[in-house]
Amino acid sequence: MPSRRRALTILALLAGVAAASVLLALMVGSVRIPLAQVFAVFSGGGDGGVSGEVVIRLRLPRALAGFACGGLLALSGALLQVLLRNPLADPYILGISGGAGVGAIVSILFGMGVAGIAGAAFAGALAAMLLVFGLAHGDGSWTQTRLLLTGVIVAAGCGALMALILSIAPDHKLQGMLFWIMGDLSQAAHPGLALWALAAVLLAALPFARELNLLARGPDMALSLGVRVGALRRGVYLAASLATAAAVAQAGSIGFIGLIVPHLVRLATGNDQRLLLPASALAGGSLLVVADTLARTLIAPRQLPVGVLTALIGVPVFLFLLARDSRLRR
Repeated sequence: MPSRRRALTILALLAGVAAASVLLALMVGSVRIPLAQVFAVFSGGGDGGVSGEVVIRLRLPRALAGFACGGLLALSGALLQVLLRNPLADPYILGISGGAGVGAIVSILFGMGVAGIAGAAFAGALAAMLLVFGLAHGDGSWTQTRLLLTGVIVAAGCGALMALILSIAPDHKLQGMLFWIMGDLSQAAHPGLALWALAAVLLAALPFARELNLLARGPDMALSLGVRVGALRRGVYLAASLATAAAVAQAGSIGFIGLIVPHLVRLATGNDQRLLLPASALAGGSLLVVADTLARTLIAPRQLPVGVLTALIGVPVFLFLLARDSRLRR
């Protein structure tokens, strides 16, 4: 099968999986709605009653927000794994999620609304991004190792700040803070910004897929072949940071999507960024939509933080990948 046809087939299959995951999210819940009734709601043939309200006002925005956030996290992970030349790198390892967490729980502490929490989370993520990049680039000796170590230190500091805020927060605000830290899509009523962010980051990254393929082989080879390595690194870090910030601002701290999805997609499709980036976005979005559907149905009418389920899925997969990598090295 030609390479182009194979790539289109893979993307079409993943797009079908994404559509199926959204349909599943619209059907399943404490109130089950048949597939025919879901289609009737969108075609205008439904009764416009409870089913229409549940599908249009509750489940559809949440499913689209989950898809956008999962796609952003997976896309960010794929970009950072190229940047750090480490297939097990994670978008949260550079402290961006920690900065967003500090901003969000401070806004919850002061009683801000949903928009205020999202804005504060995004501002905290941008502040952490600038801090990490500024410290890592301070003397001009920017390297993957220096960036990684700086991100780990900033993430640890943000974790300590969040623990301090949680320890002094009043009891009636602790549940909201904890749900946000563990990842929660129950307040995701306006997915438009996250969807636009996903489209913008993907469209900005795809034209540089060839340069990213060369960078994955090493900065020296990329430089010898005409790639502006310094500018490309800064652009990748900025795009991955903004993608993570947009996802965290919308849904809180959801782990392991950016770690396991790009790695699994790479095992299935190879390391060509022209295919890997859109495939990771589709697969990550589908996985988070399915995980959120499980989170709100397993013990319905109560809901679980979706970050708990992604961690339960991600930990065994991560251990499997580590064991597999060790066997391959031996």
